[in-house]
Amino acid sequence: MHQTLADSLHDWAANVVPRHAVAETVLALSEAAKQIAGLLALGPLAGALGATVSVHSERDAQKKLDVMAHRICVDALRSAPVAAIASEEEDHAIACDTTAPLVVAIDPLDGSSNIETNLSVGTIFSILPHLAEKGAEQSLLQPGSAQLAAGFFLYGPQVALVLTLGAGTHLFTLHPASGDFLLAKESLLIPEKSQEFAINASNFRHWDRRVRAFIEDCLAGRDGPNGVDYNMRWLASVVAEAFRILIRGGIYLYPADHRPGYAQGRLRLLYEANPLAFVIEQAHGAATNGLVRILELEPVGLHQRTPLVFGSTEEVTRLAAYYSSKLAVAERSPLFGRRSLFRSEEGFPECR
Repeated sequence: MHQTLADSLHDWAANVVPRHAVAETVLALSEAAKQIAGLLALGPLAGALGATVSVHSERDAQKKLDVMAHRICVDALRSAPVAAIASEEEDHAIACDTTAPLVVAIDPLDGSSNIETNLSVGTIFSILPHLAEKGAEQSLLQPGSAQLAAGFFLYGPQVALVLTLGAGTHLFTLHPASGDFLLAKESLLIPEKSQEFAINASNFRHWDRRVRAFIEDCLAGRDGPNGVDYNMRWLASVVAEAFRILIRGGIYLYPADHRPGYAQGRLRLLYEANPLAFVIEQAHGAATNGLVRILELEPVGLHQRTPLVFGSTEEVTRLAAYYSSKLAVAERSPLFGRRSLFRSEEGFPECR
């Protein structure tokens, strides 16, 4: 018999009063996720959900379902004990009940470029304490280590919730008949090493030389320094990549690069990197920007970007060695024939 999300949260909160607000907020988000999943299940029958409705100068193109998912999530959170919401779809924090004990950062629909191709997308969330002395918006700018709970909903062949409350990472699956999220797996553990990496290889020419060196050594397979034949994955949906890594290990990289707007990375610290890092670490994985643990970064803005690497501990540790070791940029035989063009370049400011 699988325990429901509601019962699991009830048991976790028990007589610990501060936990009640977190449990209520997670349940509110689960109701929002069911609505979003329903829209996605309709596909084109629900209209042109993947149509672009606007383009932000500092954020990605906004799709019709991005807007709809945002509204659904905000409406759900207004009924929860939440003082403010930072959403990927709004420039500023949304004020709610300023006396409430929590604040929430959320990406209502991650991977929206995949909507029309029927690939997995998701909703990512981070729950933080409301620091009354600092105010709701400033409370959102806490390091990821302050998170009380975090997770993501994955809308794929199964509708899944990956959740951490700070004591392990757990998997819940939506039962289509009962409409309940049921506990499917407790205490997920990411394998320490694997033979898979996920990166958008089309951007190879734009990467920092240390990232290129890491990927070149992966592509060299068993003839390279790692002695392992790797498989490469790239889904353009960080939640789908995270789910795969939680189940079978691997490493995900979205580094900074030389393109305009990418020098500080592309993923958002508050509502993408921080919650994913919390989930991954609680499953005994690791998450970094290349040099610094993600959960130690001090946010300075709601939509701050960061390079992000996460996954199996051994793989992430190996990547970190490329950032700290001169061996990573020594002379080597290039696989791509462009290596000599970059021998004198320096790293990005955030990696020094």
